[in-house]
Amino acid sequence: MTGTARPTTPRRFGTAPPPADLDPAERFSADELAAVQLERLRSTLRRAYDNVEAYRRRFDEAGVHPDDCRSLADLAAFPFTTKRDLRDNYPFGMFAVPSEQVRRLHASSGTTGKPTVVGYTDHDLQVWAQVVARSIRAAGGRPGHKVHVSYGYGLFTGGLGAHYGAERLGCTVIPASGGMTARQVQVIQDLRPDIIMVTPSYMLTLVDEFERQGIDPRSTSLRIGIFGAEPWTEGMRAEIEERLDIDAVDIYGLSEVMGPGVAMECVETKDGPHIWEDHFYPEIIDPITGEVLPEGAEGELVFTSLTKQAMPIIRYRTRDLTRLLPGTARPMRRMDRITGRSDDMIVLRGVNVYPTQIEELVLRTDGMSPHFQLVLSREGRMDRMAVRVEARADCPGVRREPAAAELTRAIKDAVGVTAEVTVVDPDTLERSVGKLRRIVDRRDR
Repeated sequence: MTGTARPTTPRRFGTAPPPADLDPAERFSADELAAVQLERLRSTLRRAYDNVEAYRRRFDEAGVHPDDCRSLADLAAFPFTTKRDLRDNYPFGMFAVPSEQVRRLHASSGTTGKPTVVGYTDHDLQVWAQVVARSIRAAGGRPGHKVHVSYGYGLFTGGLGAHYGAERLGCTVIPASGGMTARQVQVIQDLRPDIIMVTPSYMLTLVDEFERQGIDPRSTSLRIGIFGAEPWTEGMRAEIEERLDIDAVDIYGLSEVMGPGVAMECVETKDGPHIWEDHFYPEIIDPITGEVLPEGAEGELVFTSLTKQAMPIIRYRTRDLTRLLPGTARPMRRMDRITGRSDDMIVLRGVNVYPTQIEELVLRTDGMSPHFQLVLSREGRMDRMAVRVEARADCPGVRREPAAAELTRAIKDAVGVTAEVTVVDPDTLERSVGKLRRIVDRRDR
């Protein structure tokens, strides 16, 4: 049953909540927020120093002590934490509480080395549910809405983080998890959720499946899409909103800091995720020198947790490249759309290339889906980049070769490198927990 197609413009389902519906922290003045941040920051530094041997050693080596933090600016003197620190102290060396106080463990996939393990106390789980509930409400979700969660469940933080946050808000959760695309379409048709939480690339896979089954994606019950776990562009937002007739908003998080819900885009403005700064203190640094950059400058995003008990994190280098902007829908600062990752930057024959640059060009090419992969290789002393792109289901075979030539020219003109473009069948490229593996590096190390 396809239902009746809706109008051709997104319905803007979410509306700004009245002030009485906001958490008190969402109404803080700048001075109130700074005071809360400093109190919590000093407590976090003390917790880390007193209970985590790795932090105590790093602080001592840097010649700093928690008592040296008398202002938020003093945080710049403290050392960074990197993913390598977490792996070097695998599995529990970064924990600040005894094991009997840990109520849940999550971990990264560990595809590039040891996984990073994170733990949560009862308090941490309550805070996590609170910030995700706040995020869903900022997206336009309200108690009583049905939320279809297509993030993967298990060690990945996405599924359970979204799940408990939606329940905290008072929503009905449909724990679909990832995979089984045809069944997901059936569940959406039968259970009629208002909201879907999923990676943007997998959302477009679901849209393709709706169309393959002869269902108009704009006829579904979905009103809001909360998308995260991978960078996505304004072009992808426009495509999702047009093909589904929903509001598409961006949620940001990472397991080392908490999970989903570190920052959330507000549906009434859609101008970048507001960081929940009462729990997560952001900085922007020069990725080369580590120097803290002024407000508005683009650089690498760094987070310090302010309320975590089990695993406090101090100046964690996310490798995400963005900038901090003033608040709009909420007083707390926004992060601009992520332009790339400092560790995902490809240097190809002296040219810096980010996957998001290629995505923008793919989305402009008729017949191409947003699902693509960059394959790096080396012939002699010369690096080469191949781009494999999935065709849309409705793209005829005779269109694929001209589309590949068009994209090749666009990459050369816009990025300045020559790429070999191949158009492949839909659902061909490797996926993991709903995300595409964007870069395959086959160059000799």
